[in-house]
Amino acid sequence: MIKRYISSVLVLAALFLLSGCAAHFYRVEGETVHFYLRNSDTTTVLFASSLDGYKFHEAKRVKKGLWQVTAPAEREFRYFYVINGEVFLPPCELKEKDDFGSENCIYSPGM
Repeated sequence: MIKRYISSVLVLAALFLLSGCAAHFYRVEGETVHFYLRNSDTTTVLFASSLDGYKFHEAKRVKKGLWQVTAPAEREFRYFYVINGEVFLPPCELKEKDDFGSENCIYSPGM
């Protein structure tokens, strides 16, 4: 019974990883926060934040399917991605509605 459960979980995890779903995480290093987006089906990733009026910044591909962008870590800001021309809001702990009926993620130092 336990082996069947573990096998089912592993199959589901493999399907999720192979499905091309975007995964999002970040790491703070000193005064910089590094945002990472994992998506194997992506050819272009843009990052926009309230730090500079939501100007688009091209994310850097650090390896196949993994994209990175950096920002200052000491201030709170709002952000979202554009993946292959479509707005993408990753799963994030803090969100707020924007003025256009959508949502933005919120980066808050220390959270």
